[in-house]
Amino acid sequence: MQYRKNNISILGYGCMRFTTKAGKIDLEKAEKEVLTAIENGVNLFDTAYIYPGSEDALGKIISKNNLRDKVLIQTKLPQYLCGSRKALDKYFNEELSRLKTDYVDYYLMHHMTDYSTWEKLQAIGIEDWIAEKKASGQIRHIGFSFHGNSDAFIKILNAYEWDSCLVQYNYMDEHTQAGRKGIEAAAAKGIPVFIMEPLRGGKLVDLLPDKAKKEIAAHPSGRTPAEWAFRWLWNQEGVSCVLSGMNSVEMVTENARIAADCLPNSFTEDDNAMIDKIKGYIQQTTKVNCTGCRYCMPCPVGIDIPALFRCYNHMYSEGKGSGRNEYVQSVSLMENSVFADKCIKCGKCEKHCPQELKIRDLIQEADKKVRPWYYKIAIGVMRKVMLKKKS
Repeated sequence: MQYRKNNISILGYGCMRFTTKAGKIDLEKAEKEVLTAIENGVNLFDTAYIYPGSEDALGKIISKNNLRDKVLIQTKLPQYLCGSRKALDKYFNEELSRLKTDYVDYYLMHHMTDYSTWEKLQAIGIEDWIAEKKASGQIRHIGFSFHGNSDAFIKILNAYEWDSCLVQYNYMDEHTQAGRKGIEAAAAKGIPVFIMEPLRGGKLVDLLPDKAKKEIAAHPSGRTPAEWAFRWLWNQEGVSCVLSGMNSVEMVTENARIAADCLPNSFTEDDNAMIDKIKGYIQQTTKVNCTGCRYCMPCPVGIDIPALFRCYNHMYSEGKGSGRNEYVQSVSLMENSVFADKCIKCGKCEKHCPQELKIRDLIQEADKKVRPWYYKIAIGVMRKVMLKKKS
């Protein structure tokens, strides 16, 4: 196992995907997988308040095997449920109880989407609360997990003296969400950068186009689709730890094998060319030839055009639900998000588009697919819950 910032293993255990049986986590199976991970050098275990049964299961496994001093526990405050200082304590204390511990190594503000989410927390005294918890030793490191665009990420990153961050990042999200720009900005501050969705929920393995699968199978390295994705991430110095939702002993041992010899800046020209080929095959399934250059931005009314097209394309490369859920997470829950039905048809975007896309028509088509009527209802409800106005 390789270790980077703060002696954190480059492979972390994502506990959101523990196997369930009859609606409950299969504790015996999860225990075997967690113990195998620790035996193979994994020391960071990531969970969250809203992952059903996850904190409780991890707490039981760690406590039963007397492993608290051998692991780093990372969990998350459901900040979108917190409207008062009292709520901060309520959720945090509940998490400590579930995890059977009196401190958390890495505590994250969960699912930050834009700067307004941080302002809401500031309004209820989050900075004083964090200072108190760190002084008492109940929180060792403070950070945030993020879904949004790179500009919002960097604004939040610079708003506080964070100890870590967690972002969605993989070779298909290189220039979306926080993106490479965000990764490098966080690394420049010297803080650990944790990666979620390295395989986009398995889609960079199971849903690869046949051409990509054949190309990978024929490569002399013998690397699997997952190995290519992991090695691409670990090649970057700014990546501290990649979380994998491992739910079999075989998966744990295989990922640990890959992590054992992954050094930064070890990719060859051939390796980079291979990743470009895989991306090219995936992009052949896209509906809109948008490169994400953002020359069309800013939109006068505030529509995030590249993000809409990205999620629209994901519907056809990775599945309709995947693309729609990506749009909900990374766009719809931003406080100032504007949907395509508000387009004023000014045409400014089309004048600057290097691909000469008919953006005004395409965004209407994309919006109808990405936000069917039932998603519009769900988005409306979620925005009311998660984007409550600051008191």
